[in-house]
Amino acid sequence: MLGSAVADAILVVVFAAIGRASHQEVDPVAGVLATAWPFLAGAALGWLLVRAWRAPMRPWPTGVVVWVVTVAAGMLLRAVTGAGTAVAFVVVATITLAVFLLGWRAVAALVRRLARPGTGSYPKENLP
Repeated sequence: MLGSAVADAILVVVFAAIGRASHQEVDPVAGVLATAWPFLAGAALGWLLVRAWRAPMRPWPTGVVVWVVTVAAGMLLRAVTGAGTAVAFVVVATITLAVFLLGWRAVAALVRRLARPGTGSYPKENLP
């Protein structure tokens, strides 16, 4: 569970860092934290709402709820604090955070599925 929460937090910070770097922002550490905190708060809220600790790696519903709440709460907090919520930023944040927060869960689900005996793509009789 802790690993999944840390993965979400790291990916939110990576999202912020990529965005800051693409705009050649000054003071990268403080800038990344200033951009990331509303989304980190949103991710924490999403975790609480869906009780993600019960199934933290499931894309549905855990990943979807965490993603939607991360974006919605993050944008709301940015708006309330006077930070930018331009349409282009909302679109980019929504897509990027979907890829990040749902992507790692989808890959993990695929790996778990393929690791189960008898669920590989080849029949057992074709294995050496």
